[in-house]
Amino acid sequence: MSTLGELLRENPLAAAVRERPVRAEVCFEEAGSPTESARDEQIHGLVRQLFFSHGGEAVRHVGFTPVDASTQTAALCLQVATALAEEGGYDVGLIDASCDPVLLHQHLQLAVPAGNKSPWPLFSRLWLVPRQSWWQEAGQPLSDHNVEQLRELMTEFDFSILYCAPVSWLTARIGQSCDGLVLVLTANKTRRLVAAQIKDYLHKTRVPLLGTILAERRFPVPGGLYRSL
Repeated sequence: MSTLGELLRENPLAAAVRERPVRAEVCFEEAGSPTESARDEQIHGLVRQLFFSHGGEAVRHVGFTPVDASTQTAALCLQVATALAEEGGYDVGLIDASCDPVLLHQHLQLAVPAGNKSPWPLFSRLWLVPRQSWWQEAGQPLSDHNVEQLRELMTEFDFSILYCAPVSWLTARIGQSCDGLVLVLTANKTRRLVAAQIKDYLHKTRVPLLGTILAERRFPVPGGLYRSL
């Protein structure tokens, strides 16, 4: 079993551009982060690198997909979308693009306006786009009409963050509709072989792999001790 640090062989906080199609590889220390400010700094760094460091080559609509089915990425997607909205001047859509029986707003424990199936505002310039707004029956096969509706929704925003299911043919189909996918690997869980197989699969299905994120990385020193320093 290998951590992302072993996969990348880099400083955990370093970000480096590799050969295409990988644009950026970043470690994200989520659980057990010593301070909230450190976590926020990493999120803003991720946003700058992923969306604003490519010159004239625009990256605006990105899906986040976990390698391991047990890895929850809803909070990460919300944090990235919020950081984008805080950049100022941009309308951001947080889109539920998963087939998970539990909807995105339920993972985030957000109350949805009664009967609402349209995008609704979370904060200034940030909207949550429910799955029912483009794919009313998630148990049914994903049709070309569904994909077209998803694309139309994305065009309503300057940037969009797509909350995706673990990598599968469905995720690849959605990934083909946006600028690409970011893989979320899990510390001490994601295996090197599995990550390599998924990277090959995305390449074969012509889905751009924009980067990788390490989730659930824990500091060796308890957070309480960090706060006392």
